[in-house]
Amino acid sequence: MITRIYRRLRSWLGATLRRSRTDSEMDTELHFHLEAYAEDLVREGMPRPEALRRARLEFGGVDKAKEECREARGAHLVDILIQDLRYGARTMLRSPGFTATAMIALALGIGANTAIFSLVNAVLLRPLPFDQPDRLVQVWHTPPQATFPGMKEFAVSPANFIDWRSESRGFQGMAAYGFGRYTLTGSGHPEAIRTFAATSGLFSILRVRPLLGRDFLDGEYEPDHDHEVVLSYGLWRSHFGGNPEIVGKNIELNGQAFAVIGVMGPGFQFPIASDPDDRAQMWKPLAWSDQDRAVRDNHNYGVVARLRDGVSLRQAQAELDAISNRLALQYPAENKGWGAIAVPLRDDLVGDARPALLILLGAVALVLLIACANVANLILSRTLSRRKESAVRAALGATRRRLLQQAFAETLVLAVAGGTLGLVFAHYGVILIVRFLAQRLPRWNEIALDGRVLVFTLGVSLLTGFAAGLLPALHMAKADLNEALKQGLGRTASDSGGGRTRNVLVVSEVALSLMLLIGAGLMIRSLWILQNSNPGFDPDHVVTMLVSIPQNKFPEPGQEVSYFNRVLDGVRVLPGVQAAGLIDAMPLSDDGSHQPISIEGRPVVAMADQPEVDVRLISPGYLSAMHISLLRGRDVDDSDVPGRPGAVLISQSMAKLFWPNEDPVGKHLTMYFFPDVARVVVGVVADVKLQALNETRPTPTLYLPLGQLSPPKGTSWRSFGMILAVRTGTEPVSAIPSISSSVRNVDADIPLLNIRTMDDWVSTSVSPQRFAMLLLASFAGLALLLAVVGIYSVMSYSVSRRTHEIGIRVALGASRADVLALVVRQGLVLALTGSAIGMAGALLLSRLMSSQLYGVSPTDPITFVAVSVLLTLVALAACHIPARRAMQVDPMVALRYE
Repeated sequence: MITRIYRRLRSWLGATLRRSRTDSEMDTELHFHLEAYAEDLVREGMPRPEALRRARLEFGGVDKAKEECREARGAHLVDILIQDLRYGARTMLRSPGFTATAMIALALGIGANTAIFSLVNAVLLRPLPFDQPDRLVQVWHTPPQATFPGMKEFAVSPANFIDWRSESRGFQGMAAYGFGRYTLTGSGHPEAIRTFAATSGLFSILRVRPLLGRDFLDGEYEPDHDHEVVLSYGLWRSHFGGNPEIVGKNIELNGQAFAVIGVMGPGFQFPIASDPDDRAQMWKPLAWSDQDRAVRDNHNYGVVARLRDGVSLRQAQAELDAISNRLALQYPAENKGWGAIAVPLRDDLVGDARPALLILLGAVALVLLIACANVANLILSRTLSRRKESAVRAALGATRRRLLQQAFAETLVLAVAGGTLGLVFAHYGVILIVRFLAQRLPRWNEIALDGRVLVFTLGVSLLTGFAAGLLPALHMAKADLNEALKQGLGRTASDSGGGRTRNVLVVSEVALSLMLLIGAGLMIRSLWILQNSNPGFDPDHVVTMLVSIPQNKFPEPGQEVSYFNRVLDGVRVLPGVQAAGLIDAMPLSDDGSHQPISIEGRPVVAMADQPEVDVRLISPGYLSAMHISLLRGRDVDDSDVPGRPGAVLISQSMAKLFWPNEDPVGKHLTMYFFPDVARVVVGVVADVKLQALNETRPTPTLYLPLGQLSPPKGTSWRSFGMILAVRTGTEPVSAIPSISSSVRNVDADIPLLNIRTMDDWVSTSVSPQRFAMLLLASFAGLALLLAVVGIYSVMSYSVSRRTHEIGIRVALGASRADVLALVVRQGLVLALTGSAIGMAGALLLSRLMSSQLYGVSPTDPITFVAVSVLLTLVALAACHIPARRAMQVDPMVALRYE
């Protein structure tokens, strides 16, 4: 069986690829047989001319025999296909209006699908740029849910990581890494370099090697022996001119000499970050001291690992669970309730982007279906107008199969042309998406029309052509040959079957359009509510900047506090500055710390059972700069210094959580990492959204005064940066130069980073929702346009088919208003039927969007009603032009209309 198929396929390919040679061979062979038969007749006494004529008659003709040979070999299929495609192209060119309309409709649907698939391909489908990327996993802690409700992943502590690495057998390698900034000096203005410090084995786990130089050696992971760095390709080119002699030379970081031992290649990036400001520029060894290695209750690191060959993710997870359970029993004070989870590295990178992209992919699929229905309607109308032509072909011997094949060939030409134009639309669509919308998507810089996207477009084009031509082809197959031949030009003949099919297609378009419009309406309402929600502060006229202090800049905490006080003093006297303050992690960012606390007068429990709150370090003036309301008590001030009682501010939600029926001012608490300091609550402030604007419940937060800064117990002091927030009475962007200059005047060696307005922080926080809303709204608008074109084309065709009927009605006394009502009623019935079906579909599908909505229900009645009314009004407008044309029908002309 397989051998026979192979031989047939080989014969078909040979006949196709060597057609001229095959034709020549067949011609030679057939003439040989013809001559041989004629010679036999001559030997029997027949004259040669008569023998040749007799041979040709009995042989049946050379061309016919050649055609039979081609058919036996299968080569005739290619000839027929080429003929049909040529005929289809000529037919399309003879009807430029029809062709342009259908091509644009298909191009819009295919182009939208191609553009969104390019996003899905880059973010969800394309493998990570590492060897065997499916074996790479990210390992996180899973925190106790009683302490961290809803939080599924948490940073890792050093001691637990060391136990995971030493006791697990399912991982080929495991490395921890942390983020920091090192100030590069010696080449003009100081610049903070984003640096990732990693434990041994990071590059071998990722299976990458430096472009120049070498990896880190084992001895370079020890404290005081970790002054080696590997540069990123971008840093090497931008700061060192791509000098190949950089390897082995020293550069100055944080005032110390570091040796450059390598340069990574241009395609390497780890960790992979969507924001260019978060990408690593340099890597160095993570050198833990013995004290650091013993820490289990401070979680600050990420962990990447590679699964051993033959080990599944489930097996590795079971092993991590067993190790975590043992650690919880062995170290209950620190590890009780803490687990571990291994997540495929790509899934960890994609995060929350997957649902939004899948929703958009579903939306463009609906757009493509609408485009298919639209084009099918156009083709059906064209088929009905040509059915006498088809009937004549059938009467002359064409089979139904041959007619259907030719009809599908025409549709295929149209679909390929639409797909080609769709690629052009997709190209510019991708450019717009990348430039204005997609910067918050992971791997957004890899979005492009690559080979996989082109194959997808070809497949979608062919599938679209088949789908658009299916209903017209089926209608053609069921046509009555005798009935079609009796019709004149087909104008006055009944086509009720075609009318019903066109009506079904229009109803489908309206239903699908309504579903998309409701989805877009929900997203628009959600974004509007989100942007008008109260973040707990006033972002207007606030500029922020990170004052990036090197870790070894100030030997004592008091020196850092003194520096920041001088910075604030200089900024506050600038013209136009109304208030200024400092915080260690801005609202609406992913930064910040969490700490367990214990309340005075309540039972003492283990750390794992202590409630945790978000902790922020602020200076006097921060609340005023951000317009955060002080609800009770006092703000932190210059009296909160070392030697004075420890003071804290707490958020309103924290006050309700721990003192629901009491005044929290004057209450005492102790922070886990500062066990020797009992702190008094001096004030209560309004809740602030810390992580994102779409937070649905407030986060209990504790604010420490900068003036009482000290290192946690058991750790050595390291300087760190703070974010300066300045409220201005003028345009904040215009105040940036003077503020920056004032800060640099205090110490020119400290770089300033991430200078931006607070409005920009808010805009960035809602960018994922804005991205999904704008694209979904665009696709919904496109769907509405296609539905309007569909309604208009059906009504216009209906009016042209019913011209004779309308003329009779007018002749019998029907008024212009009656004719208007007749046409509008037909369109309105189609629109309302489609709306009812679309409403039911939207009720089912909108629930899939619930994770993307904020402050609005997936079945929001306002959105459903408003969108339905909008679609009905648009449908009435689409019916208006055909209805006015029907009102102008002349009865005398119409009665002679055929």
